[in-house]
Amino acid sequence: MASKSSAAAAEARAKQKNTILTRRQIESLIAAGHSVVIIDDKVLKVDSWLPFHPGGNKTIQHMVGRDATDEVHRFHSQETLARMKTYQIGRIQEQWINFLPPIQGGKFSGQDDLGGVSEDSAFNGSGGSDSSSPQISADPSPIFEPADYQASIRRRNAGSGVLSRTSSASSISSVSLEDSHRPPKMSLMDARTQREIQTDKAKYPPLDPTTQAEIVRKYRLLHERIQSEGLYQCRYTSYAIECVRYAFFFTMFALFLKWGWYIPSAFFLGCFWHQLAFTVHDAGHMGITHDFTIDSLIGMIVADYMGGLSVCWWKYNHNVHHLVTNSPEHDPDIEHMPFFAISHRFFESLSSTYYERVMTYDIFAKFMIRYQNYLYYPILCLGRFNLYRLSWAYLLLGQGPRKGPAWWHRYFEIAGQIFFWAWYGYGVVYKCIPGGWNRFAFVMISHIITMPLHVQITLSHFAMSTADLGTAESFPQKMLRTTMDVDCPQWLDFFHGGLQFQAIHHLFPRMPRHNLRRAQKLVQEFCNEVDIPYALYGFIDGNKEVISRLADVGRQGAILAECQRTIVESGFEMH
Repeated sequence: MASKSSAAAAEARAKQKNTILTRRQIESLIAAGHSVVIIDDKVLKVDSWLPFHPGGNKTIQHMVGRDATDEVHRFHSQETLARMKTYQIGRIQEQWINFLPPIQGGKFSGQDDLGGVSEDSAFNGSGGSDSSSPQISADPSPIFEPADYQASIRRRNAGSGVLSRTSSASSISSVSLEDSHRPPKMSLMDARTQREIQTDKAKYPPLDPTTQAEIVRKYRLLHERIQSEGLYQCRYTSYAIECVRYAFFFTMFALFLKWGWYIPSAFFLGCFWHQLAFTVHDAGHMGITHDFTIDSLIGMIVADYMGGLSVCWWKYNHNVHHLVTNSPEHDPDIEHMPFFAISHRFFESLSSTYYERVMTYDIFAKFMIRYQNYLYYPILCLGRFNLYRLSWAYLLLGQGPRKGPAWWHRYFEIAGQIFFWAWYGYGVVYKCIPGGWNRFAFVMISHIITMPLHVQITLSHFAMSTADLGTAESFPQKMLRTTMDVDCPQWLDFFHGGLQFQAIHHLFPRMPRHNLRRAQKLVQEFCNEVDIPYALYGFIDGNKEVISRLADVGRQGAILAECQRTIVESGFEMH
């Protein structure tokens, strides 16, 4: 009897997973607060996984209501993809149109608005035949905003209209709906945003469903080719060479420290940390062994015990960056107010969905951003101190998962932080270096030497587009539109550590970095086929682009301030 009941339960579960869910039913679930994601035409309800996801809950929240097939496949192993079937509640049969996720300001009709579709009906397919309810979640369009907008996450009302169907394989939505309820207010900054969006639309392939679906199809063929050529296989001989380099830097640091040559010792320690960061980056993306536990262990030992930084914080931050690259409201890698702003939109005191706070454009920010092109390199010299702060906040506040496969990472990292500050802070700085000024110089030099790493991180994105083209844009096009590669000779690859191939890395984040150069030609061919510009600059030219962008935004801030001052002095109110 037990076996029969077990078989019946299994059959019922299988039947439920294959139930066809309509768009209205999925919208109802999201309106009720559930996290629903579409992957390979399967509907997954991942509420119970949110607190346990090693990459953080916000990465999932940015995919709610979307066909996240490409994003999920690029970030996860086959074993993880197989385990995702546990969360399947049904399938979609019709062509999917992406919603704007709630975390990005999407609004969804509740059960009453959907004609009595109950939450339970989403599991038995009895929600009616209309699968094309009006798109309540409009595409993100930051062009027109209320004049009194302050701190809330942007919400956009969508008018009714007929939506064209798109292929679910394309992971895209219909074109944006216009707000028909309120006439827009065009300000100076709104006009600038509109020009940037139109510039990108003219430069990159159209956002129509057919074009974007073809881009995705060829992107997936490219992925298959990369797999067939073995570019996901890690070359461990390359890591053996890396280990020799690490050993050399650490040995020189220790020898000079023993001899009392503190400045050369600090220099080689900084080089050691700079190089270690590349291995941490590989491990964080499971690009070394492709095993979650082993790569996580490698990352934590290298980052925490040797470098004093939290790799789990980095994953929590970096995974969001990969999904919403260069989005001013959502991407933490470009949210550096009050020190840097790479878009005029930061002048609006945007609300960060990652940090869950308002990035206030106050008097201090206005001063810093006006001169940010001059302050860029000096501020980056202190970048490592900020990483300490973010790491400690993540660990001490318990921002990571408390349960699941990564429950023990927090405690292992805290032990690593204690170990690091014991050997570096106490053993090296306090015990081995005499005198306050010597200690200060040693600490500052060892940290400033890592500055090129922060330049490399920001170089690939600061000069690229921050325009939001909406949910109609496919994953590969967005990654190539917001990321640049740096051209350098092959013998210098060790200095850049794979970060010079950021566009390729964003397309295939789990690819081992020693294979990225081999993949570059394939990606260039793909870009030529789909007519997407491939941004490639030399290191010096790339830096010039970044400085130019920072200077341009700084000038925009100065112009805006002058306009506001003139309006106030003239006795007019700006709307």
